Amino acid sequence: MKPFSTGLIGAVWVSLFAVDNAAFAQASADRPNIIVFYTDDHGHADLSCQGVFDDVKTPNVDALAASGVRAVNGYSTAPQCVPSRGGLIVGKFQGRFGLDNNGSSLDGFDAETTMAERLQAAGYATAQFGKWHLGPTPQITEHGFKHVYAQNSQASFSANITLEGEDQPMAQMKPEMYHVDACSRAAASVIKRYKGESFFLYVAYRAPHVPLDAPKTYLDRFPGEMPERRRQALAMLSAVDDGVGLVTETLKELGLTDKTLIFYIGDNGAPLKIHKADEPGGGPGWDGSLNDPLNGEKGMLSEGGMHVPFVIAWPGVIPGGQEYPHPVSSLDVAATAVGVQPSGVWEGSAKAYTPTAGDLDGVNLIPFLSGEKTEPPHEALYWRWSAQSAIREGDWKLLRGGDREYLYNLSEDIEEKHNLGSQEPEIANRLRAKLTAWCGELNPPGLATGPMAATWNDYFDFYLEGKPAPPLREKFLSENEDEGVQGWLARNGGLEMVDGTLQVKPDKKGKAPFLTKAKLKIPTPAVATITLKSEVGGPVGVAWRMDGDKDFLPENKASSKFEGSDEWQTVEIPISSSGRLIHLRVLLPEGGSAVSAVDLVPKEEKPVKLIR
Repeated sequence: MKPFSTGLIGAVWVSLFAVDNAAFAQASADRPNIIVFYTDDHGHADLSCQGVFDDVKTPNVDALAASGVRAVNGYSTAPQCVPSRGGLIVGKFQGRFGLDNNGSSLDGFDAETTMAERLQAAGYATAQFGKWHLGPTPQITEHGFKHVYAQNSQASFSANITLEGEDQPMAQMKPEMYHVDACSRAAASVIKRYKGESFFLYVAYRAPHVPLDAPKTYLDRFPGEMPERRRQALAMLSAVDDGVGLVTETLKELGLTDKTLIFYIGDNGAPLKIHKADEPGGGPGWDGSLNDPLNGEKGMLSEGGMHVPFVIAWPGVIPGGQEYPHPVSSLDVAATAVGVQPSGVWEGSAKAYTPTAGDLDGVNLIPFLSGEKTEPPHEALYWRWSAQSAIREGDWKLLRGGDREYLYNLSEDIEEKHNLGSQEPEIANRLRAKLTAWCGELNPPGLATGPMAATWNDYFDFYLEGKPAPPLREKFLSENEDEGVQGWLARNGGLEMVDGTLQVKPDKKGKAPFLTKAKLKIPTPAVATITLKSEVGGPVGVAWRMDGDKDFLPENKASSKFEGSDEWQTVEIPISSSGRLIHLRVLLPEGGSAVSAVDLVPKEEKPVKLIR
């Protein structure tokens, strides 16, 4: 665990944060348990209590909203997974510690104090379930979570507890249940284990994010004609809803409902890829979720990118049945968790950490949701993501993307169809000045961290400028054809493309999987450069067949040592043969792997990229 104040050395840290169990026991009677449900690529429309579509069925989340608040204007901090999770867990805007996008270094995040660390220091039992995406999963405990059950797929995963909430050494576990169901069951088990103590649970379902993998039991709940990707999304969200029901029913059985503060939030909007193509296979592309009536999608600071499902409940403290109109942020979760601690809770154990203005970027929402305060919680909300930045002040929103700028009155135009910048220059100038000043506080400073990529220019053209949609990208048209995924086939495992990477899942034979690609004409000698990540270590290698060889020869094989990690690693393997390589195998560790690049670099010739 990291100290709350920069510069505290280990001995001082231990002294300052020694636990006073009696003080915690006394304080725990006055403070809530805290549960955060965090969904993945979950579009704004897809709770039935949102009232947008009648095909989605989420009765348990609806009941949670009825017992508390549906935040009509709830926002994540980014339109992408990693930064939005970093901002939520730390409680500061992620650009303050250099976590601007999925490719950013995690060094800044690693140096921050998380909400879990603050609550753990205050005597809470802390637990993480599901998707982490903020570094190696075996290291989640270094960020304040005592218990970890990081299953987010049907591949092996890190855990130091069982489904029954019993302790075990941190290890790679094989799935016993569908990942959504397993996270829910493990969370319910931890609640039972700590029913007499204060606990903080972070339940981060990897749903409805691709790969779309709902079991038949959930798919059968949604019969009839519809896009298959839509059916998959609805089924995965139904599994999430069942999990919310299991957790809330467990709280009820243990008499903990009125003592538990619950948040249910999406990490960003749904990826539509403009076309919402119903591609087979459930791999990359549209995840089947919808953002209506909002404009845009994941990867945009338009409303469709980060205006998300957002529910808060604490029966007995927050009056039920509210539709809260003022903008709130996922940054408010940490500030609320800290703010609801009774006076004196930090004394002895955490006196070195006293919440102060500016320490966190969010606001304690309880006085606003309970009716104690009637003004909006925030004067303004701010965002910066890659080449985009935005500010919302009241009903006005200024959105920038590269050199483009848009001004919307969201009370009249939640779909962001009417740019009022030329009609209201004074408002645009005022908001731009505030946004510029705020972005100057970030690391690095500035309204953008780089130029607009071609994808985001296409998105802005289509959603905000009303231009025709660009044609479907080739990879979405061809990746599921009979020749495999971009010409790759998997042996001893399954294969699909997810977010531009080849995802390889081992099958039940217990053999190490490998990728194979034929129809090549690459001169050798060469060097194979492979970028991959796998939590299971072992040799990574290549085998090759040369022009004229009827089979793979034993001598045409080479490998390199690979340490298991949740981080991307690159290995280089020489191919010593001389001639023309026509068939390549990439030999992977026994566990599941993600491969983002396979390049062959012939001597004195340009590299050949084998993953587009």
